[in-house]
Amino acid sequence: MTTVLTGRLEELKRKMETREARIGIVGMGYVGLPLTLLFSAEGFRVTGFDIEAAKVATLNNGGSYIVRITPESIQQAQKAGFCATTNYADVAEMDAVIICVPTPLNEYHEPDLSYVTGTVESIAPYVKEGQLIVLESTTYPGTTEELVVPRLESGNRRNLKVARNAEDLGIHVAFSPEREDPGNDTVARHDIPKVVGGCGPAASELAAAMYGAIFRKVVPVSSPSVAEMTKLLENIYRCVNIALVNELKQLCMKMDIDIHEVIDAAKTKPFGFQAFYPGPGLGGHCIPIDPFYLSWKAKQFDFHTRFIELAGEVNTAMPYFVLDQIAAGLNEHSKSIKGSKILVLGLAYKRDVDDLRESPSLTILELLRARGAKVAYNDPYFPTVGHGRHYALNMSNTSLDNIGSYDAVVIVTDHTTYNYKEIVDQSKLVIDTRNATKGIISEKILRC
Repeated sequence: MTTVLTGRLEELKRKMETREARIGIVGMGYVGLPLTLLFSAEGFRVTGFDIEAAKVATLNNGGSYIVRITPESIQQAQKAGFCATTNYADVAEMDAVIICVPTPLNEYHEPDLSYVTGTVESIAPYVKEGQLIVLESTTYPGTTEELVVPRLESGNRRNLKVARNAEDLGIHVAFSPEREDPGNDTVARHDIPKVVGGCGPAASELAAAMYGAIFRKVVPVSSPSVAEMTKLLENIYRCVNIALVNELKQLCMKMDIDIHEVIDAAKTKPFGFQAFYPGPGLGGHCIPIDPFYLSWKAKQFDFHTRFIELAGEVNTAMPYFVLDQIAAGLNEHSKSIKGSKILVLGLAYKRDVDDLRESPSLTILELLRARGAKVAYNDPYFPTVGHGRHYALNMSNTSLDNIGSYDAVVIVTDHTTYNYKEIVDQSKLVIDTRNATKGIISEKILRC
């Protein structure tokens, strides 16, 4: 990137490159905490901000509340100067502040940006001249310019404005989408290219210098809106293709064709095809939510995003398809869902993670309950499950000691800790939504 910085901004860039800059990260969750560890591993002194006092206390005591992040990694970060706080006044001591807070949907499938706006309004009084503020939370194009910038400018105590040029004095603002993939160990985090788009060339260069210290490749784009749209494109691409294979799975079942065999054959083509796999529905914070952010924004331009909305409909319907398959399987055993004992295996939205966000398992449990089933669940990562924005279960983990007592076992999340051969052997009926029983031959299995 061409150097446009002068004076104090050049000094801040130097501090980024030499790891002397102090980094503040707001939101110590599934995105913010791994990012904290990346910066700490490179020798940066990081302060983590969170509104939950319990999280802050756990971190400051050298503990962790995310399974894939060990207490030892937190303690190693502490040696590099990491600490956590609920006090936003400490933002004034930071050279850069990165915002990693949730961006869920409300009950009407509209963007809920209250966490973003609340955070910006909380830090605004303490921002200082020359400071870099970066939003990482996934959102619709225009959020940085339309929501973040005005709140920073109106809320700071020094009457600072967002700097648009290198010679401007003020706050430097950028957007850089997170690219976390929990449970994926095939690509090291620092090998995932980092997209950055600043409100002006100086902000872009500062953000690129900061992220360039921890990521091997930084991809500058012309504006925050381009960076915001980039993240949405990545996730909508996945959403649409998952919807495609989910629809094809249902057709293949009617045609007595194994969709997984079809996918395995198709992916041998060395060009023009990428494998996506069907499942019981979408989960996680990104794919089930992000497409609706763009659909909502598109309405402001009188544009109907038909592909996105159709994909959303297909994927949202998958838990209901699973329910129909459970009913069909039980019917073959002369039973109905009402009154049947059903064990759901796996609550997490994907294998080997402790993340419930938007998990289809929660919907399936609620649907089974509504049909009168006697439901239980097993998941090694969740001793209990209470209630959230869209569910109210209040259940405890059930052991696998009496699998034979259930009328049906439904595999919704294919954790690698499960012994699927033993599960099939001990079960009366297995509904497999993840192809977890691949290679196991048994009339007890209904793959869907």
